[in-house]
Amino acid sequence: MSNPLTQQLTDIFLNDVPMIDLRAPCEFELGAFPTATNLPLMNDRERQLVGICYKTKGQQQAIELGHQLVSGETKQSRIHYWQSFSNQNNNAVFYCFRGGLRSRISQSWLSEVGIDLPIVSGGYKAMRRFLIDQTDRLVAQAKVYVLTGFTGSAKTKVIKNLPLTIDLEGIANHRGSSFGRKLTQQPSQIDFENQLGVKLLKRSHLSESPLILEDESRLIGARSIPIVLKNKMDEAPLIFLDQPVEYRIEQIYQDYVVELFSDFTDQYRENAIAEYHLFLVNACKKIAKRLGGQDLKRVLGMIGKAIEHQLNNDEFTLHQEWIVFLLKNYYDPMYSFQISKKQNRVIFRGNQQEVSSYLSQLSTS
Repeated sequence: MSNPLTQQLTDIFLNDVPMIDLRAPCEFELGAFPTATNLPLMNDRERQLVGICYKTKGQQQAIELGHQLVSGETKQSRIHYWQSFSNQNNNAVFYCFRGGLRSRISQSWLSEVGIDLPIVSGGYKAMRRFLIDQTDRLVAQAKVYVLTGFTGSAKTKVIKNLPLTIDLEGIANHRGSSFGRKLTQQPSQIDFENQLGVKLLKRSHLSESPLILEDESRLIGARSIPIVLKNKMDEAPLIFLDQPVEYRIEQIYQDYVVELFSDFTDQYRENAIAEYHLFLVNACKKIAKRLGGQDLKRVLGMIGKAIEHQLNNDEFTLHQEWIVFLLKNYYDPMYSFQISKKQNRVIFRGNQQEVSSYLSQLSTS
């Protein structure tokens, strides 16, 4: 950690330093960092015009055009936002894509109003590269254990109760199954990877204990687990959480019916039932190929019946029928096949209390 840039970036991420991202909104949306706020030097249109000018007339004329586009009240407005952010975050820093011209111009303008805001050396590109490298290094060094079990075993809840674990589904904002989409958007792939890198870095500075993760496929919704971590998980020892089927049915019912419908009600109000019905239908269609046409038709009929009952009686319990059907005819057979191929990796098996106790011992080892 003797490299000055490495030390600067380590300090930034360990200490959650507030950052002003000077890049255009379209760049920010592709990916940024957990403590970054987008207060761009140029908006998307201004950046596009400067880019065209650079390609056709060269750097100097592009710079001159940029100053013309961001001048007068526009310039003062941008400075005002940076100044306000700096006043509220006295340890804030600037960055643009490479820590170059946009950062230097913005820093110069702020200095005119008496504020000296540091620039992140190398900008976004250096920070992104740093987090990728740290992820590769820390995953390679980590002793990883994977918590597995049938659908509805409440693996995520067990993980969250452990110290210094990383909730991949939480970072991805997705529950990890065909029905796992949440009403808020998933982060971009870059944001997902950056958040993971920061969490790994923080964890490494707090503890050398084993990293315990929930069993996941390569994709969590539309977000992909970095290959270096997925490979490590695929070789890791498994801890099997064994829950009764009745418990799993109730768990799925509470998570995907009672609580999820409450979220739909908050967002869609009077259209909540129709939107929730559409959500369930689309989720089933994602597994239609494996489920088969006959079973797809049956489960969609059960869902329609449950929705009608819910609409007429303001009561959810009929939803348990399609939950039981999918567990019996899709999820449990699929998982039984998957676990049969990796039985040799299972090092412990038990109920929630036994597994939690075992994992707690691992976490402190």
